[in-house]
Amino acid sequence: QVQLVESGGGLVQAGGSLRLSCAASGRTFIRYRMGWFRQAAGKEREFVAAISWSNGVTHYAGSVKGRFTISRDNAKNTVYLQMNMLKPEDTAVYYCGSDARYYCAGSVCMAKPGNYGDWGHGTQVTVSS
Repeated sequence: QVQLVESGGGLVQAGGSLRLSCAASGRTFIRYRMGWFRQAAGKEREFVAAISWSNGVTHYAGSVKGRFTISRDNAKNTVYLQMNMLKPEDTAVYYCGSDARYYCAGSVCMAKPGNYGDWGHGTQVTVSS
């Protein structure tokens, strides 16, 4: 089993930046992909960004493309989400997901929450207008 711990959330004004981190521990020697999802109050969890652990291929939701960047540090077993030009509609709890069950690299596959078997507890991001 993999334990995921998110950090870096907080309150920021519109136009500002935050950098989220997700540290993985436990059985991390097999990992196919890691992703960031978010859930706003009263809404379903939605895809933000994902990265293939083996080759670093990335995918982004259209709403964050050009503003957010996902990256990984293999040595630290950590994935990051750099968020720039934040908007009030980015306000949500951000969750990190990881999967070690099967490989998929396409954007559709990597954007589905059901394709991630391990989740962190989330970190709150609030963007004020």
